[in-house]
Amino acid sequence: MVLSEADITTIWLTLKLASIVTILLLLLGTPLAWWLARTKSPLRGVIGAVVALPLVLPPTVLGFYLLLFMGPDGPLGELTNALGLGTLPFTFWGLVVGSLFYSLPFVVQPIQNAFEAINESYLEAAATLKASTIDTFYHIILPLARPGFISATILGFAHTVGEFGVILMIGGNIPGETKVVSVQIYDHVEALDYASAHQLSLLMLIFSFTVLVALYSFQKKHTANGLKYG
Repeated sequence: MVLSEADITTIWLTLKLASIVTILLLLLGTPLAWWLARTKSPLRGVIGAVVALPLVLPPTVLGFYLLLFMGPDGPLGELTNALGLGTLPFTFWGLVVGSLFYSLPFVVQPIQNAFEAINESYLEAAATLKASTIDTFYHIILPLARPGFISATILGFAHTVGEFGVILMIGGNIPGETKVVSVQIYDHVEALDYASAHQLSLLMLIFSFTVLVALYSFQKKHTANGLKYG
């Protein structure tokens, strides 16, 4: 298998995008998952539905509204223009923002399930011992929810790698800037270069299969140990 320079560039850009999005989603999604797991607010159902929306919404629909949201007349576009940053569509950072929305449920839901599985008595014991919020999080919540965080990291990264519809709508097809692996495969097929499309598709297939095997093996091991998580 010999990949072209353009293929290698798209692989590098895809891995860079997936890494940044996964890190940001873990940082932003953790407090959101905690709120969803613990709150009794009547807004829980609405916020939960918003988080899960990318699971059922066609990516082109999500990409279209993100395009309007980040465009020159959209709320985010007006903000970034006012800050002198220009608009985000058809840039790498526009892909990052779009991917944060698209991969949100794949990170938030496993962490939320892990938080919900934590026995309340552990938190009550920590409160009785006057442990601070930070101590409770790092020494009790985080270790108990670790399997959920690992699942979220794997799913968030893998799902971002496989994006196509949202990427094409808000990123277009700019080499070195927004052209990721899924778009490169589409280009190869359009050019009837099936050999190159096959090489990249096979890499994606092997990557996806390996990720799922690792994830299911990990879940089986921890389920056998009596842990419950998403």
